[in-house]
Amino acid sequence: MAHDSVSSRPDPDAILAQLAAEESRGQRGKLKIFFGACPGVGKTYAMLTAARVLHAQGMEVVAGVVETHGREETAELLQRLDLLPRHRIEYKGHLLEEFDLDGALQRKPQLILVDELAHSNAPGSRHPKRWQDIVELLSAGIDVYTTVNVQHVESLNDVIGKITGVRVSERIPDHVIDQADEIVLVDLPPEELLQRLREGKVYIPHQAERAMEHFFRKGNLLALRELALRRTADRVDGDVRAWRREKSVTTVWPTRESVLVCVGSGPDSERLVRRAARRANQTGAPWHAIAIETPSMQRLPDAVRARIFGILKLAQEMGAHTAHLSGQNAVEVAIAYAREYNLGTLLVGRDRYRRLPWQHGFAEQLARLAPDLELLQVAIEEEDQKSTSLHVPSKPREATGWRPYLMAFLSVALVTVGSSPLHARLDLANIVMIFLLAVVFIAVRFGRGAAILAAFLSVAAFDFFFVPPRFTFVVHDVQYLVTFAVMLIVALVVGQLTAGLRFQASAACKREQRMQALYEMSRDLSSVLSVEQIIEICQRFIKRGFNASVAVFVPGTGERLVLAEGSSTLEFTDGGIAQWSFDHGQNAGLGTDTLPSSHALYVPLKAPSRLCGVLALVPDEPTWELPPGQQQLLDTSATLIAIALERIHYVVLARDSQVCIESERLRNSLLSAISHDLRTPLTVITGLTDAMRMATPPLSEPHLGLADAIRDEVSRTITMVNNLLDMARMQMGHIVLKRDWQTLEEVIGLSMNNCAALLTRHGVRIELPADLPLLEMDTGLMERVFNNLLENAAKHTPHGSVITISACLEDAFVKVSVSDNGPGVPPGMEQKLFEKFTRGKMESTVVGFGLGLAIVRAIIEAHGGSVWAENLPNGGACFQFLLPVGNPPLIPEEL
Repeated sequence: MAHDSVSSRPDPDAILAQLAAEESRGQRGKLKIFFGACPGVGKTYAMLTAARVLHAQGMEVVAGVVETHGREETAELLQRLDLLPRHRIEYKGHLLEEFDLDGALQRKPQLILVDELAHSNAPGSRHPKRWQDIVELLSAGIDVYTTVNVQHVESLNDVIGKITGVRVSERIPDHVIDQADEIVLVDLPPEELLQRLREGKVYIPHQAERAMEHFFRKGNLLALRELALRRTADRVDGDVRAWRREKSVTTVWPTRESVLVCVGSGPDSERLVRRAARRANQTGAPWHAIAIETPSMQRLPDAVRARIFGILKLAQEMGAHTAHLSGQNAVEVAIAYAREYNLGTLLVGRDRYRRLPWQHGFAEQLARLAPDLELLQVAIEEEDQKSTSLHVPSKPREATGWRPYLMAFLSVALVTVGSSPLHARLDLANIVMIFLLAVVFIAVRFGRGAAILAAFLSVAAFDFFFVPPRFTFVVHDVQYLVTFAVMLIVALVVGQLTAGLRFQASAACKREQRMQALYEMSRDLSSVLSVEQIIEICQRFIKRGFNASVAVFVPGTGERLVLAEGSSTLEFTDGGIAQWSFDHGQNAGLGTDTLPSSHALYVPLKAPSRLCGVLALVPDEPTWELPPGQQQLLDTSATLIAIALERIHYVVLARDSQVCIESERLRNSLLSAISHDLRTPLTVITGLTDAMRMATPPLSEPHLGLADAIRDEVSRTITMVNNLLDMARMQMGHIVLKRDWQTLEEVIGLSMNNCAALLTRHGVRIELPADLPLLEMDTGLMERVFNNLLENAAKHTPHGSVITISACLEDAFVKVSVSDNGPGVPPGMEQKLFEKFTRGKMESTVVGFGLGLAIVRAIIEAHGGSVWAENLPNGGACFQFLLPVGNPPLIPEEL
């Protein structure tokens, strides 16, 4: 019962940490997340409803960003709230509206609504992600309401991608969800959500039909709903644990099914782990597996200890939360762990035997000390009974060596010889103290077994050499029997306590060494500037901490691993195994289930955003094992190395990107300057040729032909200069679209007039359906698109070929095609043709800078579309692009 009183006493360090956390939360804003399974369940509506209630109570509520998606009922809730003006950012000819973070911080309302937590901000914003804007708002003491769907949670992204077939690019880290002050699950049954889709309350009708055929299938909705419910339940479970810690609640609350398994030396440990895994799979409950390092476990043979750690690793592979703990009493440690993590069920084996009447088995002690926990005992199978003697050693590990016991004998003999001259001067009680001191010394230096032997030898030596009659075991005074008993009990108790303290000090020292090693490694890695420095630190740390040599593999071309610069080649490393470990993201080689006969252990280097390589460890000793503590140290070290490699990678990328940006800016400035300087003399030459043609008297026929040739070449040169100037403007973002609703037929007609001279020797066929909708576009720029495509077709096809312009409605886009029956696009150039200064064929008769298609792509992408090239089955090239339909105005019918 003493355990209960001790365990219920509050931890001073925990209280101080709690006070510090409460002080930090008091200065920080509150975050409330409206969480849903998918779009359309009503998250924004629920957020606005809650905000309207607070607004009616007098709280200052501002709508920072709220996306109504055209839903009237949502827009009505937004009408009475103050709207924060959007921040406009110009990007590639578009004016994008984003959340005004500076405006919100300057106004500093009590509550601000920021919809779509996972939104990616436009380039040029302060933060790339909207959740980072919200973090800054919270730091300023502003409360925030926001919304998010389950598919945007980072840890669930791959699972949902496999279910729905759609990988979401906009994701939020899990810690954003975990650190929210409140999560509200907005749930809607799949049938009701599908009905909302059919009614057009989520998407417009033709988009809703596509959604129901793909993402919004009923099976997908059921799976997403389950994941949202489970993620919310995990968060609520964390809130329960936090509240229990805050209120120092020690009893277990069975709020959800959960199982704890203790892995020991018994033959049924592996069967317990598998039974717990089956139970967890059936109920969907979390389960934990722990191994407790006690003094008795330290005395077990190496083979038995390795088996325990192997079973713990098996539990981790089967989905358990594992922990390697240490303590004097395994029962008390297990109970404390179960109460800390609110685990209501302990799965244990049957107690097999009792050596002494007062000894109690593990399950019996659990039932006596923790009546609030549910115990499930697994029956003993016949093979377990036969194998008991194989797994429970008859002799402890400390007894396998004779040196500790010899030292115990010699120490007692030395104390006896040293105390003999003092027999006449000291009382017998003082001599007893000297013997007890020897027992303490033996317990500290040589452990529990040697201390027990020293206790018995001390009583025997004291009786034989110091108690009258001396030099005999005969005792005349009965009270000496009490002295012997007390001396033996005190010696045994002191020896046991000292040995226990020795064990705890050893465990604490190991933990301190691991923490110190990690601290030194992280400190050194934080200041490295090259991969070679990372390799050097890694080699030094692995050699000292794991007694192994190390090689580091990093991705090369095509994601194939190569040995990192500065990493030495080891004799027993295998690049194939390292590549497998990298491709699968799992440990391989020595001590694993994949190629365990290898001489090296391969550990993938997992950074937060990608795999950075593989760590190969070759142990210096043939018998090499990693207990859970060392395995955890290795995993943490690999993560630190991966983060350092990733940081170096992104530093290099940022430097290269900055160089490219500066080079591009310099080139655009140069092109713009050259274009402006060339246009003036070209315009003068054009004017002079026109004047020559109109001169009086008129020019003779040969001279008139020369003037026409000069004018044609100048006109062609002006076109190339205009292309240079347009590309420079687009790259610098100086072009703003002047959109207007226009028919595609009219734009094509204008372009045909511009290119009439080029198309005199080509046939042009136009195939446009009568029901083609109006398009919102910049007429001048779209005219340039058709000019460049027609000019490109005319230049690269022989005389007499036919150019076809067609269009059709495809979902929410209009697809336009410009095709010919010429030689087609060179293989492998389908995408490269749209890069700047790229030409399909280097013919001397084809002039130009190779900018026409690059300008086409820039203009189409500025309109929100895409462009590509392909070869037709019967020969010829086909250039196609998509333009969004939008919501065109209705054209009144003519009377």
